Amino acid sequence: MKRNPNSYRPMLAQAIRAPFNSKDWIFEIKWDGIRAISYVDDDLSITSRRGRELKQNFPELSELKDLTRNVVVDGEIVVMKDQKADFQAVLERTETASPGDIEYLSHSSPATYVLFDILEKDGKALTDSPLAERKRILKESVREGEHVIVSMFEEEDGESYYAEAIKRGTEGVIAKRKDSLYESGARSGSWLKIKKLTSCDCVIFGYTRGEGNRKKTFGALIMGLYDAGKPTFVGKVGTGFSEEALELLTQAFSSLQAKEPTLPQVDVPEHVTWLNPILVCEIVYQSVTKDGRLRMPRFQRLRSDKRPTECTYDQIRPSDLQEYASKRNFSVTPEPVGALKKEEAEQGATFVVQEHHARRLHYDLRLERQGVLKSWAVPKGIPTNPGEKRLAVEVEDHPLDYGKFEGTIPPGQYGAGTVKIWDKGSYEPVFWKEDEIEVSLRGEVLNGKYVLVRFKRAGPKQWLLMKAKASD
Repeated sequence: MKRNPNSYRPMLAQAIRAPFNSKDWIFEIKWDGIRAISYVDDDLSITSRRGRELKQNFPELSELKDLTRNVVVDGEIVVMKDQKADFQAVLERTETASPGDIEYLSHSSPATYVLFDILEKDGKALTDSPLAERKRILKESVREGEHVIVSMFEEEDGESYYAEAIKRGTEGVIAKRKDSLYESGARSGSWLKIKKLTSCDCVIFGYTRGEGNRKKTFGALIMGLYDAGKPTFVGKVGTGFSEEALELLTQAFSSLQAKEPTLPQVDVPEHVTWLNPILVCEIVYQSVTKDGRLRMPRFQRLRSDKRPTECTYDQIRPSDLQEYASKRNFSVTPEPVGALKKEEAEQGATFVVQEHHARRLHYDLRLERQGVLKSWAVPKGIPTNPGEKRLAVEVEDHPLDYGKFEGTIPPGQYGAGTVKIWDKGSYEPVFWKEDEIEVSLRGEVLNGKYVLVRFKRAGPKQWLLMKAKASD
């Protein structure tokens, strides 16, 4: 029986602040992944919240057809790294278009589909059945496989379950009434999400214009942190303000306005009114994106007890390089583990180009930024003539001490082959945006301005590297 992949929309949960105990509720892990509803009959369709087909991006999930039949199921697609769900990794999977890259990622970053609900079986809708009944039918209808599992849950003791979930590094828990019906497309009080949020203290560098009932105040705050003494944009926040906070901040802004931008590389479409960086506020957020932005930020309060210069990027800097470490066996490879700290590194922004004789010869360009080496593999070498373009493939961040590494990576290890330094030196960032980077290199071989531009048509990791013309 053919089903319309848009028949159902995911039921959503309301947010609450604290866990609770109740005999009328069950509690499940809140996975940090991509929500997906699957239609399984003679064919398979895996659709996102927005109705996008995901089947082609996750070929390993095709095993679902062998584990169940004639059902519609709801769940979360996650990619696990170091026993934790990695949202950036699963997002990369959804944005990859190249068949070769999709096949590679299905092995290097395999997905797991965590099923937690069943909406239809053998052509009969189950949305009007209570959750407890749907859970029973789901367990009976789906066998678990290598990439498909059925969500486990706890009854009654939500507080202990939440504490254990947070201890294990999950995003939080979802509480669901045992008698709840499936409300397609609705955000219902019968499902509640309880998430752990992290906080940091940010400097307010500006604000955007308010609209609607915020027309007399402001829309969002422009936030920054200091990295090695220089201000760095970490995002904007437009939620969490009480009426009192809106009025207090608006009054304070009137005496702090600046004529020129006070924070570089702010890539927001709205008009920004710039402020002298005096005010500090506490922000709660869910995570930090790879480009250094706070994900799902929310204003908490002003911090008059903290100086702006105390608000450093170290508050949100990743404590380790998980992707780098997960690809290497340090008992075999001579590559650095990544123990070098920022204060132990050379001062200033450094760069290195390493000649890498792997399966195919290529050159690795690495630019120091935010405590790591941002890295690109350049198959045909660094261009030396103005206007010349070369493909550059973004790879995982490397630790700072990799900038001094030379040696041979053994066979069987990731990147096996000989690595030697081809050029090194310092650089001055001209600008660093999500899709375009310009730097001025001062090396032993390379000198002048170089530009990296994201090559979106070729894939999310593909860039073009070129040497800027003298007039650029």
